[in-house]
Amino acid sequence: MTDLLTIDQLGPDGIREVMACADAMAEVCSRPVPKVPALKGRTVASMFFEDSTRTRTSFETAARRLSADVLNFSASSSSVNKGESLRDTVETIEAMGVDAIVVRHRSSGAPQQIARWADAAVINAGDGWHAHPTQSLLDVYTIRAEGRSFEGLRIGIVGDISHSRVARSNIAAYLALGAEVTVVAPPTLLPPHVEALGASVSHDLDAVLAETDVLYLLRMQRERMDQALVPSLGEYHRAFGLTLDRAKSLSGSALIMHPGPMNRGVEISPEVIDDPRVRVLNQVTNGVIVRMAVLYLVLASTASDGVAS
Repeated sequence: MTDLLTIDQLGPDGIREVMACADAMAEVCSRPVPKVPALKGRTVASMFFEDSTRTRTSFETAARRLSADVLNFSASSSSVNKGESLRDTVETIEAMGVDAIVVRHRSSGAPQQIARWADAAVINAGDGWHAHPTQSLLDVYTIRAEGRSFEGLRIGIVGDISHSRVARSNIAAYLALGAEVTVVAPPTLLPPHVEALGASVSHDLDAVLAETDVLYLLRMQRERMDQALVPSLGEYHRAFGLTLDRAKSLSGSALIMHPGPMNRGVEISPEVIDDPRVRVLNQVTNGVIVRMAVLYLVLASTASDGVAS
């Protein structure tokens, strides 16, 4: 693996390779000093053109635990504000001697274009509505860590499917591993030709809860209100939020997941957040582990030390 731009480029075998490497990284993270010299002497550039907390800090923590140097780039305080083009920015950063570029951009396809310009490895940390491959990998790892087999696993993804890069990447990953995926949303939050994603479609959350093994709630972005795609956030919560009553309809072994940040009282009721089936913080923890694995795999061909050193 030289770049990681989408889940589709990995396929089932590639996903399993990342999972196996993540198991080794989980062992590293369990040590009193969770650090190895696997990427010592390598430099990872963190280029985020959109705000991020979890993804950015997760990648930076992952890089440092592998002993890589981290070069931070923030669009809000860069020459982008002076009119510098994306290509010039990328070439400037690469000229500083970076080995990998982790990029988040508001435009779909930006990481793919950067990969054409750059010799460094490129990792997509989220582009527009298109893809977020490391989020889907950490979600796969979180489910797998519970001892669940994906073959025949019934996963419901609830919310704004149309504008969600997480939904697209997760659907691709889950289907590749043999799961059955149902997307649940009002028609206004589903993309045209949604069936092409390969998932079943429902507009009734209550109808699918009892048959769901993993319930994945997507963040409802408040800007959708300006587009009149739902009547109100309160109405969305009543129809598609995980309320206490709905949580009771889920099986006792079901998992509840959310990519964060959560809108309490919109996607999920505050009283449900402490439900023992919620795995949100596990996802955050596993994000570091999986991103360590991704960084190691994309740079493994030039890494000089073993991961277990």
